[in-house]
Amino acid sequence: MRRMLAAGVCGAALAAVLTAPAQAEEPDRQAPHWELKDTGTDVRFRGLSAVSRNTAWLAGSQGTVLRTSDGGASWRNVSPPGAAELEFRDIEAFDSRRAVVLAIGEGEASRIFRTDDGGETWTESFRNTDAKAFYDCVTFFDRRHGLAMSDPVDGKFRILSTSDGGRSWKVLPSDGMPAAQEGEAGFAASGQCLVSSGPRDVWLATGGAARARVLHSSDRGLTWRAADTPIPAGDPARGVFALAFRDRTHGIAVGGDYRADQASPQAAAVSGDAGRTWTPAAQPPPAYRSGVTWLPHSRSAALAVGPTGTDLTTDGGRTWRTLDTGSYDTVDCTPDLGCWASGEKGRVARLER
Repeated sequence: MRRMLAAGVCGAALAAVLTAPAQAEEPDRQAPHWELKDTGTDVRFRGLSAVSRNTAWLAGSQGTVLRTSDGGASWRNVSPPGAAELEFRDIEAFDSRRAVVLAIGEGEASRIFRTDDGGETWTESFRNTDAKAFYDCVTFFDRRHGLAMSDPVDGKFRILSTSDGGRSWKVLPSDGMPAAQEGEAGFAASGQCLVSSGPRDVWLATGGAARARVLHSSDRGLTWRAADTPIPAGDPARGVFALAFRDRTHGIAVGGDYRADQASPQAAAVSGDAGRTWTPAAQPPPAYRSGVTWLPHSRSAALAVGPTGTDLTTDGGRTWRTLDTGSYDTVDCTPDLGCWASGEKGRVARLER
């Protein structure tokens, strides 16, 4: 309990410092900021899984997987052999040695791999054989139970399930899945179109259709309920791109229109009832955002990232303030106050205080 209380104080303090104005009398005092880490590559990292302030995994284009165990000072290329033609878009790490990575694409381009030795070896545990399926994201409830989601097949989103940590997968029945809208799909933009909180709750973000929706399941993907959001929709480039739930009730959705020449006037929304209803942010991020995460041990602070910058909320997603204008696709934080972001041209950064 004492450790949890101390961590909570630290999380609140981090949020407070992030929003505090600079002190003129202390010119040498640096505010928290993203510090770029040299990855030695220019691939795009849309997949990120932070384990701690020291350890993080990256997944990106050209079949690339990197891992650091020294806070980003050095990165080890632990890419699965023969994967150079694959597009990795999501990675879920359990610790410094065990991780599951998802490759996206039509047909057999969608694959899942698992490692138990820090990336020294990988086992392909799933290869999609349905030409109509296209897998976008993966999430885990714990070290054993997880789900992966595909764009609609025969009119419904398809869900894969694992109960052995990603070593094997099976397609769940579609009886409990609502019908998809015409053109509706998930966005494999940040590894956050499918997220979970607690042992059974999971949410799925959609776009590309008349309405941008969030689907929620409270039974590990067997049955789902769909809810409309105020995030811009009505075009294949618009919708909800990322979700973050700090518990089974309180969630944030971000997205918009990913095209650089199109405005995203309502790029964020919040829910206080497990995703049944969504309210637009009173002061949203100024542009499209593809990734979002809650700050550790905070009930009200979160970060959102996108190609044009990073934004912070300290009131649960109702209002946002831009902190940085660097380009990032995804963001993730850990209980020891380690926050990481990654994106295009090999960009990776850790939040430094």
